[in-house]
Amino acid sequence: MPKQSKFIWYELMTSDLAGAEAFYKEVIGWNTERWPGEMPYVIVKSGETGVAGLMTLPDEAKAMGQPPMWLAYIHAEDVDAATESLRKAGGRVYREPADIPEVGRFSVVADPQGAMFMLMTPSMEGQPPLPEGTPGTVGWNELCAGDGPSAFDFYSSQFGWTKDQAMDMGPMGVYQLFAIDGKMCGAVMTKPENVPAPLWQFYFNVDGLDAALARVKEHKGKVVMEPIEVPGGSWVAGCMDPQGALFSLVSMTR
Repeated sequence: MPKQSKFIWYELMTSDLAGAEAFYKEVIGWNTERWPGEMPYVIVKSGETGVAGLMTLPDEAKAMGQPPMWLAYIHAEDVDAATESLRKAGGRVYREPADIPEVGRFSVVADPQGAMFMLMTPSMEGQPPLPEGTPGTVGWNELCAGDGPSAFDFYSSQFGWTKDQAMDMGPMGVYQLFAIDGKMCGAVMTKPENVPAPLWQFYFNVDGLDAALARVKEHKGKVVMEPIEVPGGSWVAGCMDPQGALFSLVSMTR
């Protein structure tokens, strides 16, 4: 079993960087700052802690027909070795390992069923994690896979993730929770028919779901899944930002 690899960063690739920055600041309450590099890049923060980045969708991604979307970085001790391991396991490499000065070495990849993510070997120390449930942080990582069981086997073999509870959702199949270093942090499921392709979805913590959904609508986003209560007492809803990127919200209160 490989050493367990955590999610270490989240990134929005968008068609309108300024518009996306304004939208998420209002909806989630993030603070923002510009990364001092050649390429425009916005770091979004919960308080003073960076939690994600926003960037313009690269031209090569647009040429492949990639829509605006949220992606995650998964930690790799050696990104070159991890990328090659993924390739041998049937995954796809969209961008071979490359260096980001003062940040780390990364690659852009997809699992064998097509869900995209990034691998990263950081070159700098990360900030201490914020307490669980802090508004603005990611509270849940959910994979809508072409086939949930085989997708879980892939991630377990590559990143050491372990099974937690499995929830039978009837016609929707099994919702398989997973843990990293003993902490439950996400789930893998077979995607519903109305989801066109496998993808990762991320749930951002907010303080009060109904108020956050009102802000989504006020700032020209859409609510694509109405609030539902999930085991443990949290409330979740699915949204789309004005540029078309899907994201979800989670809160302990309506």
